[in-house]
Amino acid sequence: MRNELKTIIARHLEAHVSAVGFAPVERFAEAPEAHHPATVCKDAQTVIVFGIEVPRGVLSSPAYNLYALHRAYHTVYRRLDEISLELCNLIESQGRHSAVMIPSYAPMVFHGAEPWGLISLKHAAVQAGLGAFGRSGQMYHPTFGSRLRLAAVVTDAALPGDALIDADPCPKKCRACLQSCPTGAFTAEGRFEKMKCLGHTIKHAIYPLALKDANSLKHIERVINTAGYDYWLACDECLKVCPENR
Repeated sequence: MRNELKTIIARHLEAHVSAVGFAPVERFAEAPEAHHPATVCKDAQTVIVFGIEVPRGVLSSPAYNLYALHRAYHTVYRRLDEISLELCNLIESQGRHSAVMIPSYAPMVFHGAEPWGLISLKHAAVQAGLGAFGRSGQMYHPTFGSRLRLAAVVTDAALPGDALIDADPCPKKCRACLQSCPTGAFTAEGRFEKMKCLGHTIKHAIYPLALKDANSLKHIERVINTAGYDYWLACDECLKVCPENR
């Protein structure tokens, strides 16, 4: 029955997504307590992670690279959420199971000014065998590099997990992303500083107006999860120079 349900799910998704993986909840033992799959779905047993690739051509567009990337990201986010909802209903139609969708982007949870997903989709993708972390802090798929946008479903159905990928996805001695970053979001040791990157890259017309002082920042979660959804991307240098994205 476990294998049968996994096959039903995989066949349902194969025409809609670029990649899919399954992770038993035991693989999330080290996840922060507030962002463990069990906080999303009661009696969670399996996290199903899937992604849709952003076309390579977006990264080499001569004049409209960021325009195309902006639209690609936000089109994919919405499509992934639709697929997540459809998958939850499919799982629940197969028996006495529950399933909860993990948003591809918003809504998010904020710790101070730092955005967190309900669970980390990048970490979930690694635990589901979709790829491994590279030096840029992104998850790299063997075929699509870091061009996958991700979503997930957490279910109380116990399904077999997929094999993990242990190999380092980055070419030996490659430092292309570290050297190209205009914000210096990598430390001398190569550690990625997420907030430095986000402050430079993620822009929205409403942010300077709605989040202009300390009192306004108290409402950052509400602002970004509603009015700030369709943000602008001001940088993708690490994506463009990465050999794994070609």
